[in-house]
Amino acid sequence: MEINGIAAVVTGAASGLGEATARALAERGAKVAVFDRDTERGEKVASEIGGVFCEVDVTSDEKVAAAFAKAREAHGQERVLVNCAGVANAAKTVGRDKETKAAKRYPMQQFELAIGINLIGSFRCIANSAFGMVDLEPLADGERGVIINTASVAAEDGQIGQAAYSASKGGVLAMALPIARDLMNDGVRVNTILPGVFKTPMVAMMPENVQEALGAQVPFPKRLGQAEEYARLACFMVENPYLNAAAIRLDGGIRMAPR
Repeated sequence: MEINGIAAVVTGAASGLGEATARALAERGAKVAVFDRDTERGEKVASEIGGVFCEVDVTSDEKVAAAFAKAREAHGQERVLVNCAGVANAAKTVGRDKETKAAKRYPMQQFELAIGINLIGSFRCIANSAFGMVDLEPLADGERGVIINTASVAAEDGQIGQAAYSASKGGVLAMALPIARDLMNDGVRVNTILPGVFKTPMVAMMPENVQEALGAQVPFPKRLGQAEEYARLACFMVENPYLNAAAIRLDGGIRMAPR
């Protein structure tokens, strides 16, 4: 699909992987809607790329529907959706109190939060976007739209404390094939990116020596991933019409250790 001139929606686009992707799509001529909860940062990004900001909470049917309506009023029906909105949390299945060593129950709200945002939130946006895509005029090869989801290497090699995060991202990975099959006769492709250890805002807040240690674990290149590298892959997935139901690890070859 030719990016120039199309409408695109990027969730979680006020920072990190989503921001880089929104900027990359805009640089290639797309009309981009920036979806995020961070109004101040989201409006800034949208202004800088000539897009539109849509405040959204992906756990809310009403807010997601309103955000898509606003984006389409500004740019028309989107042909591209990139899901980057997500949350990372960590807790062991059974923890221990640091002082007493007594067993601690798992905080179930953390599991529900990860599933609600990362998995259900992604599907909520997919369902809203695909509903509009399927009635678009087809392009070359009968193509109408492209959906790109963000899983994680944790979907395949989750670490200690990542039960919730890995389950949510594993679900994102697993649902791509059936969704691609659901939409195959409507000309909508669905692909998944599994990022490794990237220099996102969360990682950037860590001490420099911790960031360097994380980067050193990557086989090659021995550094943290850059958001622009994710964005380049997302754009490639949009542009290559034969790439469908694919899941690509973008991780420098790392396989995560237990901790």
